[in-house]
Amino acid sequence: MILAVLIACEIGFWVVIVLGLLARYLLEARTLGLILLSLAPVIDLVLLITTAVHLRSGAEAEWVHGLAAVYIGFSVAYGHQLIRWADIRFAHRFADGPAPMRLVGADHTRARWTDVARTLLAAAISALVLSGLTWLVGNAAQTAALEGVNRILLVICGLEFIWAVGYTIWPRPPAQRSTGAA
Repeated sequence: MILAVLIACEIGFWVVIVLGLLARYLLEARTLGLILLSLAPVIDLVLLITTAVHLRSGAEAEWVHGLAAVYIGFSVAYGHQLIRWADIRFAHRFADGPAPMRLVGADHTRARWTDVARTLLAAAISALVLSGLTWLVGNAAQTAALEGVNRILLVICGLEFIWAVGYTIWPRPPAQRSTGAA
């Protein structure tokens, strides 16, 4: 059940973002667009409540309950950036906005280190959600499957760190333009 809710929440997240941006740029209904975009955090709340109620009703914790906590953490930490990413592309496509810029060099490296901080925030939120779910259920045997998720969060943070170090040592070079000469 939780897996279906998780998938529905992920689809719902992108549906409200796309509808919000369509309302903003195609219908020129900025208020409606803002209202639709504001529903993204509500979707996270639905997932959190559903997961908590499911566990509280006696369900044995499974990997999908941990995945729900990770989804919530990453959605909270990265949600605004994802919406901004989509907004830039919609503005460019439908409202004559500037083309999205490809970051290179030091700008790209700074962005990767910002992602490290954002991933640490996501992992911390996920860990808090996991702790909250464990506390809410109050039965260590029932929530034992959630314990391994924190190790996965550490691996994710470590990979993000290695990624940023890599771009610090070898910054992304500017794209090479073809001169057309053979």
